[in-house]
Amino acid sequence: MMDVRVQKTNVFTNTATMAYRNLLKTIHNPEQFMDVIIQPVMFMLMFGYLFGGAIAGDVKGYLPTIVPGVLIQTLLSAAAGSGTQIRDDLDSGVFDRFKSLPIAHIAPLAGQLFADILRLLIATAVSLLTGFIMGWRPTVGFGWVLAAALLAIFLGWALSWVFALFGLLAKSSTMVQSFSMITMMVLSFMSSAFVPVKTMPKIMQNIVNINPVTYVIKATRTMLEHGEWSQQAWIVLGAGVLIVAVFAPLTVLAYNKKN
Repeated sequence: MMDVRVQKTNVFTNTATMAYRNLLKTIHNPEQFMDVIIQPVMFMLMFGYLFGGAIAGDVKGYLPTIVPGVLIQTLLSAAAGSGTQIRDDLDSGVFDRFKSLPIAHIAPLAGQLFADILRLLIATAVSLLTGFIMGWRPTVGFGWVLAAALLAIFLGWALSWVFALFGLLAKSSTMVQSFSMITMMVLSFMSSAFVPVKTMPKIMQNIVNINPVTYVIKATRTMLEHGEWSQQAWIVLGAGVLIVAVFAPLTVLAYNKKN
């Protein structure tokens, strides 16, 4: 019994150590923050000031539409970064060095995915803060803003498992980056993130309405505008749990085969 307790404690301690290691690596490589700091600011300014007048009459009227859209797009990009970082570590051989250390076998993978929560938090904060500076004001209390942010962060973390699996299976970080970029662009632009669905051609509306990102954006907008936990929010929460339940074991299995 005593041996089992020590082993469990070591798993959590080793995972925390690996997460700290990944945070230090990110801090010493500021370019890894580009997608969670520069990207939301750039897209918010670009879409807001270029298309705000044409779509909503002015920038301020467009912000309730674009803030949730840019938030979810940025979280998709941040989640995709998990796969790239894992692939880079595999290619550099650092995981081979971890195998020789007296640590839990799963700790390096788990540490990476838990460290990614910081990137998701930064992405959320920068997206909402940029919208606020541009004039966006939520019509609900702080509690609902926090609820919308936490739901989006949870879904982003769940998707990190999907991209982590691809990072383990892909042959190079370039392939991971290309796949992640295409996935992020298709899911975000083929959704209700930036323009009203009713303005699209009928066939495009059908595609957008079945895009899972559309459900996430609808749930986020409902919370930020009406302070309501909608049916879409339950769907998003359930989808996040399902993604983790399916892809976490698959990712661990692929990791075990690699190591």
